[in-house]
Amino acid sequence: MSINDRDLAIAAAQAGAAVVRSYYGASLTRFEKSAADFATTADIEAERAILDVLRAARPDDALVGEESGRTGTGGNGRTWLVDPLCGTLNFAAHTMLVSVNVALRTGTQVTAAASADPFADETFWTDGVRASVRRSGVDEPLVPSAESRLVDVNLDPPFPNKHIFGAVRLLADEGFLERFRPRVVSTTLAVAWVAAGRRAAYVTDGHLQDSVHFTAGIALCQAAGCVVTGIDGQPLHAGAGGLIVAADKETHTALSSLIGNQRA
Repeated sequence: MSINDRDLAIAAAQAGAAVVRSYYGASLTRFEKSAADFATTADIEAERAILDVLRAARPDDALVGEESGRTGTGGNGRTWLVDPLCGTLNFAAHTMLVSVNVALRTGTQVTAAASADPFADETFWTDGVRASVRRSGVDEPLVPSAESRLVDVNLDPPFPNKHIFGAVRLLADEGFLERFRPRVVSTTLAVAWVAAGRRAAYVTDGHLQDSVHFTAGIALCQAAGCVVTGIDGQPLHAGAGGLIVAADKETHTALSSLIGNQRA
């Protein structure tokens, strides 16, 4: 029996998560990608495990992996985006804040995605309509909530919009501190947490269209009913780019106003 795309995304993410867990605490070989970025053995092996799962079930689909790049033609309009270990710096420092992200873009829509937490044994998933978290084989719908007032802010470069938005400036804004409490998890696991009601919002700069890091989390939040826009409040991937994802409209409006103060 063939597997559907949602279950395939979940299976692929969980396969990667199993590899990540197996390497935790081990001595890791580093592969330098730039002066400030590197991959580890865990990244490489987790990506290999994910791609093996996807290729076996969908040999005609295109695959884009963070470490291996693009393979396959994608002539059928289907492309899988794979981030085998989001939070490599955390992982290399023996910090259990990482995620394994898998998303399927069909045409212009993301029709399936999964973000797995290797250490909490949770897999957040969407089929493009519903959004849930799976624990021990049991699915629970994701329900956004701003109750925590916690806002995760991405401090990792690049900052293409630094002339109109600075994450550090947001954190220092008295209006932000009066209303919210900042968090810096440094992994896109925190994007899934907005959909799950564990964060009120997530904010980042950057060009995120077809991002292997962000596509799964954005799809989860959209399916869960979060408010999702670019950093300037424009539709996602339009205007300046970047991302504001908020649990509700009130939270999004407040963050948009604070970010707009920087432009002013």
